[in-house]
Amino acid sequence: MALYAIGDVQGCLEALEDLLETIAFNPARDRLWFAGDLVARGPDSLGVLRLIKGLGNAADSVLGNHDLHLIAARHGGATLKKKDKTLPVLEAHDRDELLDWLQQRPMLLESSEHDCVLTHAGIPPDWSLEETRQYAREVELALRGPGITDFIAAMYGNEPARWSNDLKGTTRLRVITNYLTRMRLITPEGQLDFAFKEDLESVPEGYAPWFTLDNPALNVGRILFGHWAALQGATDRPRFIGLDTGCVWGGHLTAYRVDDGSFFSSSRGCASCY
Repeated sequence: MALYAIGDVQGCLEALEDLLETIAFNPARDRLWFAGDLVARGPDSLGVLRLIKGLGNAADSVLGNHDLHLIAARHGGATLKKKDKTLPVLEAHDRDELLDWLQQRPMLLESSEHDCVLTHAGIPPDWSLEETRQYAREVELALRGPGITDFIAAMYGNEPARWSNDLKGTTRLRVITNYLTRMRLITPEGQLDFAFKEDLESVPEGYAPWFTLDNPALNVGRILFGHWAALQGATDRPRFIGLDTGCVWGGHLTAYRVDDGSFFSSSRGCASCY
């Protein structure tokens, strides 16, 4: 049995199918973790959801910002843009089944056996693993409960851009969501920069990639994440495993075999996406 973590698919069904063939994935033997953003800019988000959901217990995914946007659109809290290419999901005969499944995905996946965790964007440097579990669970409960409409109505926004445990209600949920699904750059004090999407050579003064700041409270061996395509997976820190290698932008889809640290790439990208 092997555990593979796969980067942002973003609707690139052909690349995903190719990657699963490359790793000789066997759902009776292996397990898949996805880093979120299953849907969005690629040509077949509907096919991606059907494939991954159809794998049952052999596959799971954390929620990414694009997944949350689709969930928000389902509940009338967001409008899909043409570039999102996710309207076919909302028009599908099995939309409720697929979106119910997506809405039940976690914000955090972890394996004590492999001493690793996965979130879409990472874990901020002032959160312990236990705190991250708690905060992720707060968002999960909001998505799965009667308060989902209130949460979605307040989910969008950049303020506050800094965590405080004194935050309450939907404001608290928004900030947790921003850290777990949108974070790239951060100040030593925890202030997020939401605009930056470039590589490490372009980081503005006063900010740093979240994974370069020390976090002695985060007592887990490896932190896996997606979201930051410009990194091409490179963090220069063995503990932090970047999984988003920009398949939807003409790169390739990446799988990381958690058991032994091996990387695999699809032989094709998503040339029709960009």
